[in-house]
Amino acid sequence: MPPFFEHGLRACWFVVIAYWIWSARRVKAPKLRESLAKRFLVHWLPLIVAVYLLGPGEWFGHSPLREQFVPHTTLVYSLGLLLCVAGAALAIWSRAILGANWSAQVQIKQGHELIQRGPYALVRHPIYTGLILLFAGNAVMVGDWRGVLAVAIVVVSFWRKYLLEEKLMTQEFGQAYLDYRKRTYPLFPPLRLSA
Repeated sequence: MPPFFEHGLRACWFVVIAYWIWSARRVKAPKLRESLAKRFLVHWLPLIVAVYLLGPGEWFGHSPLREQFVPHTTLVYSLGLLLCVAGAALAIWSRAILGANWSAQVQIKQGHELIQRGPYALVRHPIYTGLILLFAGNAVMVGDWRGVLAVAIVVVSFWRKYLLEEKLMTQEFGQAYLDYRKRTYPLFPPLRLSA
């Protein structure tokens, strides 16, 4: 990967991780959450595997995971970086809007608020959307099938979190959340390709 694109990719990940660490200092105390073992097994471990899959290609030798699904061209790198930047921006914006209601795991906070502004006016889980876009852009830039596998793992992991979060939010907010669900999309609004 050309240095410009490699530095751009690293910058996207660095900014997201740095913002997550910095902003985590002011969150509300949890009221209800999953066990540590369950969080690790069903969320963190899949993300660790996905990050590993997006690591240096030399780790995978001449395995089928190293086969290309897109060519290594400037156009492909540019599209991948664009997805990464869009995903990082959406994830950070969404995280900022959540404020003290945010948590790294699925949980209800004390005094939890139902946020419906910013990206939450259209999508119920825009942080997941942003991170999926970031992983997808990274996979396009890697260009190998291991990237596709990494994105599939991330999507399954976030879908599991999404289902659990939907259940907890419905329990916590009742009809208000059911009404909110009717007005919004889970992760991605539908793409309309025709006029």
